[in-house]
Amino acid sequence: MSFAQPWWLLLLLVVAALAAGYWLIQRRRRRDVMRFTNLELLERVVPRRRGWPRHVPTALILVALALLTVALAGPTAEAKVPRNRATVMMVIDVSLSMQATDVAPTRLQAAQVAAKSFADRLTPGINLGLISFAGTAAVLVSPTADREPVKHAIDALKLSESTATGEAIFAALQSIQSFSEGLAGGAEGPPPARVVLMSDGKQTLPGPEGENEPRGSFTAAHKAAEAKIPISTISFGTLLGRIDLSGRSTAVPVDDASLRQIAQISGGQFFTAASQQELQQVYATLGEQIGYETRRVDISHTWLVAGTLLAMLGLGAALTLGRRLP
Repeated sequence: MSFAQPWWLLLLLVVAALAAGYWLIQRRRRRDVMRFTNLELLERVVPRRRGWPRHVPTALILVALALLTVALAGPTAEAKVPRNRATVMMVIDVSLSMQATDVAPTRLQAAQVAAKSFADRLTPGINLGLISFAGTAAVLVSPTADREPVKHAIDALKLSESTATGEAIFAALQSIQSFSEGLAGGAEGPPPARVVLMSDGKQTLPGPEGENEPRGSFTAAHKAAEAKIPISTISFGTLLGRIDLSGRSTAVPVDDASLRQIAQISGGQFFTAASQQELQQVYATLGEQIGYETRRVDISHTWLVAGTLLAMLGLGAALTLGRRLP
């Protein structure tokens, strides 16, 4: 915890002085009483005090003054608050390998369920867009705060041939740039952005070894790093995945290395998910990271409420126990 106006804390010295003064007055009163020689008469003249309970009202009021002083100093603390402006492009692989059944019922169907859940959980103020890619990339939904178009587009995803990961990343960056240009006139500038890329395999276009070509995935990741748009990659599937191509069973093992490299180059994070449940957890983690940010927030209200309630309690105790204010 820190304070916006710490000099107000100097008033705590005044509270301490009041506490010390009260203690000295009590000692002096006791000393003066002991000087009264006729104790038998004293017991009849002076009403018997209630011991320590008579100090409760003063103690409560002194604590209340201390709490109110802290509130004046403007205490702040780090807290997670929802983002009210950000752009997220969700990029989903719809290549033929996504029909593998190593993740039930299929990789694509499991991905659709998790992606829609991610859309629902994401903070309402965030703009979410959707891109699907196989041999080409298609912007299905431009960034929007309305989740329904995104979920409808997720339900309509269709499989196709090839995997052009680089083209998908370039399309996401272009979509973010176009959307941000319309918001750049604000005082805070364009909103922060992120790409969430889910795929199960290595790119096949412009070639499995062409990640560093002009339209390759690694080249696109470098462009994302230059634009300060991190890419969170999710490697989805298992090493045992197989699909039927023209009557032949073909292995489609998940590829981690290239997706990890894309995340590393762009400054994002790499996740693995070998089941629908794991994918749901990954999306939940991403939703928490993207939808919330840590900021220093004012917490003086808590101290103000506590101080006010204690002051009221102290005054009430004074009127109840001593029938007077302390």
